[in-house]
Amino acid sequence: MTRAYRFVPGAVHLLLAFLCLAPRGASGEVRSLTLPKAVEYALANNGELKALRAEKEVARAGLERAVLFPNPTLELAGDTGALTGSSDESTVSIGLSQEFLTGGKRAKRLSVAERETEAVHHQIADQERLLTLEVKSTFYELMLAQKRRELAQRAIDLNGKLLEITRERLAAGDIPELEVNLARVEVARSEGRKIGAEREFSPLLARLRTLLGFPVGDDVSFDGTPERRPLAITPDELTRLALENRPDLKTFEATRAKGDAAVELAETERIPNVTLGVGYTHERSVDATGVEDEKTSDNLLGVKISIPLPLFDRNQAGIREARARKLSAENRLEFARTSVAREIEGDYARLAAAEKALDLYATGILPQLEENLKLVQEAYQLGEVGILSVIEEQKKYIEVHDGYLVALADRQIALARLEASVGIDFQNKTSGGAQ
Repeated sequence: MTRAYRFVPGAVHLLLAFLCLAPRGASGEVRSLTLPKAVEYALANNGELKALRAEKEVARAGLERAVLFPNPTLELAGDTGALTGSSDESTVSIGLSQEFLTGGKRAKRLSVAERETEAVHHQIADQERLLTLEVKSTFYELMLAQKRRELAQRAIDLNGKLLEITRERLAAGDIPELEVNLARVEVARSEGRKIGAEREFSPLLARLRTLLGFPVGDDVSFDGTPERRPLAITPDELTRLALENRPDLKTFEATRAKGDAAVELAETERIPNVTLGVGYTHERSVDATGVEDEKTSDNLLGVKISIPLPLFDRNQAGIREARARKLSAENRLEFARTSVAREIEGDYARLAAAEKALDLYATGILPQLEENLKLVQEAYQLGEVGILSVIEEQKKYIEVHDGYLVALADRQIALARLEASVGIDFQNKTSGGAQ
């Protein structure tokens, strides 16, 4: 069974996200966001994305401009002979002219504007895709920093317990004071590790808040346990989905279509427009007939047609420019389509390597490490091994767990990159092969 899914959240989704994630109330409680809610909030409130959406009005203005007819021209004229000694002679005229577009220019301009609007729409969708990737990557890095803080606290607890044991054994006379000092050093080192983890956590939190467009002064925390789902889609299938769904490819396709329409419009611009005008003229004059002058008054109605002659400018430059833009759009689209397969291949390989590393940690290293640490700690309490063995085993425990956390974050980031490369959120495509 194949389930339909949307790749770009619509206005309804953004409204729901805004309502669900409205600013903190008067209670002042700290809000906790999971990754899906964080992505929804970012898509609704990110400053750059909101600015880009506002630019849609520019494209809509282009649509309005494309369907408008040229404005008519009103012409008023008056002549008098009062200043030249012929006060009885005058002419008053009024005219109205209208330019008519030929060759279907209006429809072709509308086609160009429609393709431009479509390209802007896909540009916004592509920015949403990239923003989603950035939010997910930063979120996973933040979770890694948070887990490292917890791991640092675990190291403090382990070394604190070791320090207590050494003090008890020193009081019993089983060990020299040097071992107590070694335990104190390890406690201090683990506390320094925690300080470093805190230093790494704060900038990531600030960056994620910025990406989400979170109001200054509002408190928010992020929480999420990575859910590891197997990805059962072949690279060829992923490439096919990417060619169908990636908004940047759709942007290039819309730009190419705009180039085709622009070439047609430029070629049509060679045909001159026709201006049709009508006018009314009232003339007063004096005719000399023998002994006395005879005053006359004439009313004239005229029609005028104006057609520019394309002798020199036949829009050669406009046609050349439109064809060059069309060729550029075609080349960009072709390059982007050929790059998709390589991009997905690299992201898929990165995800596969991260999966292998996680399996190695989960099945072969971590369980044995826990058992080894427990045995060494018990052996030290019984006096069967020295403190250096315990310190070494605890260091190994912390370092290996840190490697596991890094591998887990790498896996999630690799999955997010693959989702962005394909243009699909695999978490919402549960029945199409992603699970």
